[in-house]
Amino acid sequence: MPKEDRSPVVADPPVQESGRQAVAAVERAAEVLMLFTETSSMTLGVTEIAEALGMSKAAVHRILASFRVRGLIELDGTTRRYSLGVGAMRLGLAYLDRLDVRRIAAPELVALSRRTDETATLSTRAGWTRIYVDQVTPPREVIMSVTLGAPYPLHVGGSSKAFLAFLAEEEIESYLSSGPLESPAGGTVPDVAKLRKELAAIRECGWSRSFAERMSGAASVAAPVLDHRGRPAAVVSVCGPLERFRTEVDTCVEALLESTARLSAQMGWTTPERG
Repeated sequence: MPKEDRSPVVADPPVQESGRQAVAAVERAAEVLMLFTETSSMTLGVTEIAEALGMSKAAVHRILASFRVRGLIELDGTTRRYSLGVGAMRLGLAYLDRLDVRRIAAPELVALSRRTDETATLSTRAGWTRIYVDQVTPPREVIMSVTLGAPYPLHVGGSSKAFLAFLAEEEIESYLSSGPLESPAGGTVPDVAKLRKELAAIRECGWSRSFAERMSGAASVAAPVLDHRGRPAAVVSVCGPLERFRTEVDTCVEALLESTARLSAQMGWTTPERG
């Protein structure tokens, strides 16, 4: 007769426990990768990572080794320190290629208009002009409505100045020195020195305002949506009739900046820490 197998039977681990372990492993790996994006240092060592995340050096080393195989992390053979690899760059570029600021901003415009009970708009830049590409109006009798697709100069109006103020310094100077600046409707030719001071103030506070500057009887506040480089990818504004809007400015600015902060984060912008 065949000999009876008396070896102990080892039961398979429960599926649920195995699933939890897999999720935990993925979370630890993600934490390691994200640490490289959150630190001011270009490189990290195994000990630094382990201490920062409360993980063992062995676990960190295994994760880094796996990332190296896929090109997400690179190892400097001399310093034995790690940095983000080409694979990480490809992931970032793939994300940026899929960004559509109008689609991303659409629900924010709806929420912003509902919260302020005024018109919320989205503008994008076209060369040295700015155009409205979307708007959401409130359900009230007297409202402001904008013309989509019409170009406006970058130095007139709240949305335009929110664009101009957050361009690179060389771009701002190029624009201001390109020739005589167009005067607003019914207004005087802009004073370039005064405009420079205004743009600096806008950069400092993060938003701009316009009271009957581009259109008689209209008022607005505007703020940029920043991309991963800190450049204005779009501008969001809240606008309404001038007399009514005067008493709403503070409330509208608060709601506006919360909306643009969320949109900027979706566009890849990370607010720098203040030293």
